[in-house]
Amino acid sequence: MDYEIELAWKTPLNWTDKIIADFPSFLRDHADCERKASAMAMSFVAKCPDKKEMILELIETALEELVHFKLVYEIMASRDISLDHEIKTDEYVKSLIDLCRSGRDFRLLDRLIVAAVVEARGAERFRLVAEALKDAELKQFYEMLWKSEHKHSDIFLKLAEQFWPKEIILDRLKFFIQAEGVICSKLPFRAALH
Repeated sequence: MDYEIELAWKTPLNWTDKIIADFPSFLRDHADCERKASAMAMSFVAKCPDKKEMILELIETALEELVHFKLVYEIMASRDISLDHEIKTDEYVKSLIDLCRSGRDFRLLDRLIVAAVVEARGAERFRLVAEALKDAELKQFYEMLWKSEHKHSDIFLKLAEQFWPKEIILDRLKFFIQAEGVICSKLPFRAALH
């Protein structure tokens, strides 16, 4: 089943004004997001080694996110932009994780759904960045990225299908889409993905 996540709140087009105005900061944040996405996929492997049906897909996803990090870093290096010394807490992601239920299985389902929704938001915003950029090479890079992120949102939901009925997944997905829309709508615009 393809889920085609429909976000409850659409990012306004003028969000990209902050990105374009301070693209070095956006690249730093983007690099951090890719590192965190890779680590998140591997954290599922570490926490659920018994769920063998998920492991190879999660490793592939982690590797793809790590490749994205490498590609962002190469762009940064070519522009003499350094990485930040520390990866800052992403309040957007933290707010979503705070809504996850406790209990091993409940939490795993919720975290998979949160990962899917975060990837869907990333796809939406990378598409907006691609459309706003004038630099042809960067535009092509962000077009490739938004398509990849869009695919990732489905991956996490399809992994969940191996362990939970679709009705339960769709119910929790609806909850998180609504909550994410509220959270996202309250975030200040800044030169960052979230």
